[in-house]
Amino acid sequence: MKRIHYSWFVLTIAFFSIIVAGIIRSSSGVFIVPFENEFGWDRSIISLAFAVGLFLYGLSGPFMAALIEVLGLKKMMVYAMSTLLVGLMLTYFMDRAWQLILIWGIIIGLGSSVFLTVLSTYVANRWFEKRRGLAVGILTASTATGQLVLLPVLAILVENYSWRTAIGLILVLSSIMLVVILLFMRNSPKEIGILPFGLEKEFPESNAVKKKNPVAMAFESLLEAIKVKEFWLLAGSFFICGLSTSGLIGTHFISYCISYGIPVVAAASMLSFMGVFDLVGTTISGWLSDRFDNRWLLFWYYILRGASLVLLPFALQEGSLSLLVLFSIFYGLDWIATVPPTISISRQIFGIERSGIIYGWIFAAHQAGAAVAAYGGGYMYKVFDSYTWAFLLAGIFCVMASLFVILIKKQKSSIVV
Repeated sequence: MKRIHYSWFVLTIAFFSIIVAGIIRSSSGVFIVPFENEFGWDRSIISLAFAVGLFLYGLSGPFMAALIEVLGLKKMMVYAMSTLLVGLMLTYFMDRAWQLILIWGIIIGLGSSVFLTVLSTYVANRWFEKRRGLAVGILTASTATGQLVLLPVLAILVENYSWRTAIGLILVLSSIMLVVILLFMRNSPKEIGILPFGLEKEFPESNAVKKKNPVAMAFESLLEAIKVKEFWLLAGSFFICGLSTSGLIGTHFISYCISYGIPVVAAASMLSFMGVFDLVGTTISGWLSDRFDNRWLLFWYYILRGASLVLLPFALQEGSLSLLVLFSIFYGLDWIATVPPTISISRQIFGIERSGIIYGWIFAAHQAGAAVAAYGGGYMYKVFDSYTWAFLLAGIFCVMASLFVILIKKQKSSIVV
C-alpha cells in the first residue's frame, strides 16, 4: 500500500486550523446584534472593533510571514492559536466598548493573522512542488468551511442560550487545534527527512534569511515590490476583494437580512449555504490557476461578484427566495476564489522566496478594504438606516477590480525581484 505523503497531513492540520480561525473572524456577524442588545453599544462602534481586527490581521501578515521564516511554522501556529484562546476567554469579562476594540480588534486580530493571511501560501510553497494551486485552493476554501459548519450552530446557540455559549464552543475547538498543532505539526519537509510533494531532487537551501530581522525583511520586500506596477494592480484589486467579502458580507450580511425580517438562524444558514459553494468554487479555482491565465480568472471572478452584490438589495426588497438563493450560489462560488490566482501571479512575478512576504503586503491591502467596509457599512447604516448603498457601491468597485487585473502583464515564467 502506497504511503500518504506527510505534506497532506500538514495540509490537513493547516486546513482545520484555518477553519477555527476563520469561524472566529466570521462569527462577528452573529455577535453584532447580541452585543448591541446586551451592552447598549452603538452599531458603528461594534463595527469599528471588528474593522480594527480585520485591518490589523491584514497589516501584520507580511511580518507574520517573516516571523515564520525566522521562528518556524509550528512555533508561529502555536503562538497564534494561544493568542486566539486568550482573546476568546477575555470576551467573557468585557463590559466596555474599548475592551471590545482591544479584544476583538487587537488580540483576536493578531491571533488570526498567521492562519488567515500567509499560512496557505507558506504551506503550498514549502510543502508542495506539484499541486500547489490545488493546495492553495483547499486551504483558502477552509475559511468558508468554518462558516458552512458552524455559523448556523453559533446562531442557534445565541438565539436559544446566549452569545457566551457560542464563544464557549469556539473556545473548545481552539483548544483542540492547539493540542493537534503541538503534537503533529512540522516546520518543513526537511525536518522529517522528506522532500516536498512532487519534488524528486533536493536543491540547496539558503540559510541567510534565518539571520535577518523579520521587520527588516518585511519592509525590504515591500520596498522591492512597490517598484513593480503589478504589485499595485494586485494590491488595488485585493483591496476591493476584502471590501466586498469579509468586510461587507462577513460583517454585515446577517444584520442586513435581519433588517428585512429574516431570522438570525435563517440568515446565518444562508451565509453557510454560500460557504458550500465557496468550498467548491475556491477549490476549483485553485485547480484552474494551475492551468489557465490567472488574469482572466480574476477578471471574471470580480465581474460576477459585482453583479451578485448589485442583485442582493433587490432580492431582499422583493422578498424573493429564488433571487436570494441565486445570489448565494453566485456569490458563494466566487467568495474567496480570487485568492489562488492572486497568489499564483505573485509567485510568478516575485518568485517563491519573496512571494510569501510580498503576498502578505498584498493581503494587507485586502484587509484594509475589509476594514473600510466593516466600519463603513455600519456607518452607512447609521446614516441611511439601511445597508443598500453599501452593497451597491461594493458591486461597482468590483467592476473596477476587474479592470485592474486585466492590466497585469501575462507572466511566462517566475521573475525574482
